[in-house]
Amino acid sequence: MSRYVLSVPDMACHHCVARITKTLEKEGLPTFKVLLDDKTVDVETEALDALLGALDDAGYPASVKEGPI
Repeated sequence: MSRYVLSVPDMACHHCVARITKTLEKEGLPTFKVLLDDKTVDVETEALDALLGALDDAGYPASVKEGPI
């Protein structure tokens, strides 16, 4: 799996973190970290496009800040 740091500029509160976490869990990702202060998600995935689509559908459009790492 490849590791990415995603920028999620619309993440503003703990409710946002909870929704993003739920979305990532629904996608079946075993390893991820949601960082509110940085407005980033550190994630391991082989299905980056699907993950970005799922976050967009949840109302949190994201872009790749770093990666693959």
